[in-house]
Amino acid sequence: MTDPTEAPDTLAGTRFKRRSFLASAALAAAAPAAVAGAAQAVQPPTDGPPPTPDRGSVRRLLAVPEDGRGVDWIRSALQVAVQLELATIPAYLCGWWSIKDRGSDAARLIRRIVDDEMYHLGVVSNLLVAVGGRPRIRDAAPTYPGPLPGGVRAGVTVYLSGLTKSVVHDVMMAIEAPEVPLAQGSDNSLSIGHFYSDLQEAFRTAKPELSTREQLSRHIGTDALRPVENLDDVNEALEIVKEQGEGTTSSPSDTFEDDHPAHYYAFGEIYHGRRLRTEGGKSEFTGDPVPFPDVYPMGRVPAGGWPNPPEDVRQLLDRFNANYHDVLTSLDRAWDGGGDSALGAAVHSMRGMETPAVDLMEIDNPAVGGTYGPEFRPLPT
Repeated sequence: MTDPTEAPDTLAGTRFKRRSFLASAALAAAAPAAVAGAAQAVQPPTDGPPPTPDRGSVRRLLAVPEDGRGVDWIRSALQVAVQLELATIPAYLCGWWSIKDRGSDAARLIRRIVDDEMYHLGVVSNLLVAVGGRPRIRDAAPTYPGPLPGGVRAGVTVYLSGLTKSVVHDVMMAIEAPEVPLAQGSDNSLSIGHFYSDLQEAFRTAKPELSTREQLSRHIGTDALRPVENLDDVNEALEIVKEQGEGTTSSPSDTFEDDHPAHYYAFGEIYHGRRLRTEGGKSEFTGDPVPFPDVYPMGRVPAGGWPNPPEDVRQLLDRFNANYHDVLTSLDRAWDGGGDSALGAAVHSMRGMETPAVDLMEIDNPAVGGTYGPEFRPLPT
């Protein structure tokens, strides 16, 4: 889940380390003028209609009356959460890997967000085993290009390519965009933030018995994944997930431990080329420059992967996809009795993904006018 050489050896400090985050959700809807550009409509890519999303699973879950949201409902909702958190990571990784200078502001912002999403995946997986379920991570692997799982953010197509302003706006900011904290926003799409709020309420109402058996502990970036032992732990863990990127009712001027923006605003800084600055109660992207980085021009991966790649490209794709497959199966084992050993195997395989990914981004692809890149297609089971 992260390179352990970049994190402390022990899980010290508070039970759930609250990273630095500016809260991110209803601002654009509640005060659309507060952030320059935050209220602009996010459109799907224009080179063809987006795939029809599966709008059913989250909508069906949120349609269940509150008194019917027991342990089975919680388990189903948490599996959808596993799918949602996993779906964002490949797109963000492609953007990060494509940046040539990993010390640049943009690279640091995206790397932090990747770590956050891995932490979120760990949180919802811990919660699922706490209520007697098992995360099905391999089964949750999405197909790209495609919609977000469960019908959330209808109209957003998640695709894989190198970092461009279009990717930042149409994929990254679109996924994390603030929205009215209701199940159905004005664009008729479902809100990730509200979905997590309903999940919190279901835990409070159902008061399920929680088991720490087979929950995992690990540093992921600067966050500390820890077992949830009680309902207060559940609530705090889900609040952190929301505040780091998927929606709260707070203003971006509300900071916690340091000065990192929530995901939507971090991507906004890359898109606008300026830090978010709050002055006189108004927040705008008018702070210090955030130069757009020099990147490998990885083209957009088509449906079904790269057609008829040359042999050297095929070998790199196979190597990458084998490592990706190993990551997913190791994560499945980690929360199914494999524990720290399986989680360590997932970390090892994840490290092995970067080299073939960057090697692919250095090979010209005349068909797309850019370069190749990873497909994120796990091997058949």
